[in-house]
Amino acid sequence: MSDVQTLRPTKAQDFWYSFLRWFDSWAGLEHTKVDGPPKVDWVRSVPFIAVHLMCLGVLWVGWSWTAVAVAIGFYYIRMFAITGWYHRYFSHRTFKTSRTIQFLFALLGGSCAQRGPLWWAGHHRHHHIASDTPDDVHSPRQGGFLWSHMGWVMSQTHYAPRLKGIADFAKFPELRFLDRFDVLVPTITGFGMFGFGQLLEAYAPGLGTNGPQMLIWGFFISTVALFHGTCTINSLSHVYGSQRYETGDDSRNNFFLALITMGEGWHNNHHYYPASTRQGFYWWEIDMTYYCLKGLEWLGLVWDIRGVPGYVREGKTKQDSDRSVLKKKIEVAIQEATELPTSQPQLELTPP
Repeated sequence: MSDVQTLRPTKAQDFWYSFLRWFDSWAGLEHTKVDGPPKVDWVRSVPFIAVHLMCLGVLWVGWSWTAVAVAIGFYYIRMFAITGWYHRYFSHRTFKTSRTIQFLFALLGGSCAQRGPLWWAGHHRHHHIASDTPDDVHSPRQGGFLWSHMGWVMSQTHYAPRLKGIADFAKFPELRFLDRFDVLVPTITGFGMFGFGQLLEAYAPGLGTNGPQMLIWGFFISTVALFHGTCTINSLSHVYGSQRYETGDDSRNNFFLALITMGEGWHNNHHYYPASTRQGFYWWEIDMTYYCLKGLEWLGLVWDIRGVPGYVREGKTKQDSDRSVLKKKIEVAIQEATELPTSQPQLELTPP
């Protein structure tokens, strides 16, 4: 439930505000329905459904290797904005950056059509507090697969941002703007992708693409795949995979999900120690988001990236780790002491 004080809306108000929220996500938050069982707000969800339906445009625009390559490339570029920034930065603050870089990656994250950074991170912080309990907004244990995957996003109960839970970033007016008018950046992105296709058709016709084709593949198909790729972490990674650590919830590690989400599939690791920038705790646990962030650190754009302490990887507390180190030092000292020679050389006294 959001932290907005609400009033009971009339049917007319409910319809009107649901429509206004296509353009202004914060419109009439005081009239948001928060009581009763959560259910889909079909009026508010029209743009979400329309984005999916636009993928059918591929039947008319066809495909080209160029369009498919752009769709895949833009998928992973924006996945990094979600995993590295919406998640590991805005949600968990696992590294630091400047206000300018913070805004630029919030802007890129906005192009993913997954709402604004404050809404996304605020709900995610709440998820960690209430993971797989009745208060978790997207738990497959509580609501089933479809609800945890996408139903909760379409529910009016969860439309309001949890600003109190994200107050450290809600103080920035530029982030509040992106969060409130979250339709703006995806719309500009769609027009930009169309224009990019038109330019390619005019100046590189051999690539075999055009504006409409690039719009469908580069924006709509890529965006829908990105949304569902992201949401597999809410749904599938709480059902399928292995649990290395006891976390009190259903979080799991899943190699396949880690590949399609640039490292987010190491979800049990993450729930065990969310303070780490790195979610693949071992070298064989591929975590492309972490590698990209290390690259940005090398460029000086981010800093104070948090690694995984050895005691965490081993499933110990820091106190247990300190005791183990002390015990090992004592054992080494004892071993060294036992290896000392037991007799001292005798001095030979010769008569004068």
